[in-house]
Amino acid sequence: MAQPPPDVREDDCLLEYRHLFCPDLLRDKVAFITGGGSGIGFRIAEIFMRHGCHTVIASRSLPRVSMAARKLAAATGQRCLPLSLDVRAPLAIMAAVEQALKEFGKIDILINCAAGNFLCPASALSSNAFKTVMDIDTLGTFNVSRVLYEKFFHDHGGVIVNITATLGTRGQVLQVHAGSAKAAVDAMTRHLAVEWGPQNIRINSLAPGPISGTEGFRRLGGPQASMRAKVLASPLQRLGNKTEIAHSALFLASPLASYVTGALLVVDGGAWLTFPNDIQSLADFSSFSAKL
Repeated sequence: MAQPPPDVREDDCLLEYRHLFCPDLLRDKVAFITGGGSGIGFRIAEIFMRHGCHTVIASRSLPRVSMAARKLAAATGQRCLPLSLDVRAPLAIMAAVEQALKEFGKIDILINCAAGNFLCPASALSSNAFKTVMDIDTLGTFNVSRVLYEKFFHDHGGVIVNITATLGTRGQVLQVHAGSAKAAVDAMTRHLAVEWGPQNIRINSLAPGPISGTEGFRRLGGPQASMRAKVLASPLQRLGNKTEIAHSALFLASPLASYVTGALLVVDGGAWLTFPNDIQSLADFSSFSAKL
């Protein structure tokens, strides 16, 4: 069985890296990555930069992305522009994209990685809490894609990779908000692939499974013993890591996937086929309420 590539749990660059793809696969490309200051987004930025790409990393926290940008530039020698951005605010997105275009002159790749999630039973989920996740994940993905289409992709082509999940493929306890949001993004991927294909724009979804060293796993994984049993029951019997997700994003964003659009690439070691629902966990949230 193939061993996973090296990774680090923290939001730090890899201590060592062995290129599995051509090192100049994305030479002189520019990628705009929402949620790029931490977790999967951070590692995608690093792997892209290790393949010759310059990046723009955007998040609501400017101190976070500024620190991340310094780490990424030091480790890779590529340029990284940190920007403060709320994907729910079209005017802020427009200003950020304009700043990125002023800095680099172009944007070739968009990675929609910004997301929000928490565990909550549907019966305790307020309308506003549900709406918050839909606004960040679904509306945010559309907002950034739409602005980049208008500002650059329409005339120059481009690639969009939407980071989603397999939650919406079956139904999972405590995740009606996130599952609905990600399922909507996967539908958006297909619609935009059809509409924007004639402008030489490719759009695909990438759905990670349980990934170690991410805030999402720490917040959503549940009790360690329970998660270990679920992971061991999956086909590859282990967690994935951020580098594996970044390599998959690299494939979709690169010329290697030049004839791939409107697709969903599931990168979860087969977990979506076997991952059990823990119905009993609903009892742990009997008095819980999400009223964002």
